[in-house]
Formats: sequence, structure tokens, C-alpha cells
Amino acid sequence: MGTRTARINFLRGCLREFGISVPVGARRGIDAVRQALASADNGLPDLLRPLIEEALAEIACLEQRSAHLERELARLTRADPIVHALMNIPGIGLLTATALRAAIVDIQRFASGRHLASWLGLTAREYSSGEKRRLGRISKRGDVYLRTLLIHGARAVLNASLGAARRGRTLDRLRTWALATEQRCGYNKATVALANKLARIVWATWKYQRPFDGNWTLRTVAA
Repeated sequence: MGTRTARINFLRGCLREFGISVPVGARRGIDAVRQALASADNGLPDLLRPLIEEALAEIACLEQRSAHLERELARLTRADPIVHALMNIPGIGLLTATALRAAIVDIQRFASGRHLASWLGLTAREYSSGEKRRLGRISKRGDVYLRTLLIHGARAVLNASLGAARRGRTLDRLRTWALATEQRCGYNKATVALANKLARIVWATWKYQRPFDGNWTLRTVAA
């Protein structure tokens, strides 16, 4: 998936050199590149066109491999109730659920959701002295891949919540909290804070083997 993203960005940069704009987003970007290839009078050099077609073919191959791997993951975890329970949490899909399952193995290793979030590097560093408590950036310790997946998932949840709020839809307590955090701290900090919250929800869902409820009390989620 990372290689696919890199290839799409490469094509976006190539076409920009000739004044051809490619929109953000993987599918929209690929469609725009194909449209540019289909046009004969957009200033794209003939020498470059075969290279772009080759890159598009590589992207298609990568997508097929990714889809195959996801099908294999789904098959391997079909009978795993923990993976299915985690996938019901907003922002956590098959890749994140299986990665957490494989890395954590036994949730009893962590005494609380905060311990799990800290293990993932999603808690703030503390710089305190005397009676003053100062919190800095997240520690970024632990598994980079897991932390990245959770942050991407949190970003997707936050974006969806922002869109739902603009359309006047009713949001559950988790999403309402995410929007309030975004207004108070800004988009990027809210994304990381939500990733921290999702890690704690993962712990509670797994630990107590109960389905996700977006209206859990904050005290329960932060346990």
C-alpha cells in the first residue's frame, strides 16, 4: 500500500510538470491520470506516456496483491471473535484489527487502557517539576506500524464526524468528544488524541469482551 501511494504521488508530480492537475485521493488520482493519457492534446509528451502506462499497470498489480492479502487475512481470522469485535470499533478495519491481535496476543498484559496506549507510544511525554506538570508530544515508543494504523483510523473517524456534523446528523458521545477536541486543540492534535482514545477502547472491548458502544461514559473508556 505504501508503494502504491508512492507511485500515485510520482504520477501526480509528473503530470503537474506539464500543467495537468491530479486531485487528491487514490482512486480519483488514478482516474485523472487515465483521462490525461486518453487526451492527445494536453501537452503530455509521447515519450512519457508509455512510462505512465507502465506505472499504472504496476499500481493495478499492487492493488490486486493487496486485495488478495486482505482476503487471506479475512479467511485466517474468520473464526476469531476478538478480531471481529475490534473491527466494530470506528477507525479499526481488518488490517488494524489483525495487526493488534498479532502484536498484543494477550490483553491481560496491560493493566489498563492507558498502559496499552503508552505501549503504543500514544501518550504524552511528561516534563514535570515540583508542583508544575507539563505534557509534551507523544512518546512515539512501541510499534510504529500499529501507531500509524491507529492514527490513520482516527483521522478517518474525525473527517467523517466533521462531515456528519456539517450535515446536521446526530453523533454519539465518542464522535462528539472528537469534534470538541478538534475545536479546542486543532485537527492534528485531535487526531492523535482520538487515536489514544481508540487504543483505550480496544483495551476495554478486548478485556471485557463486550461490543463497542459509542456512548460509553468517558470514565469507562479511559480506564
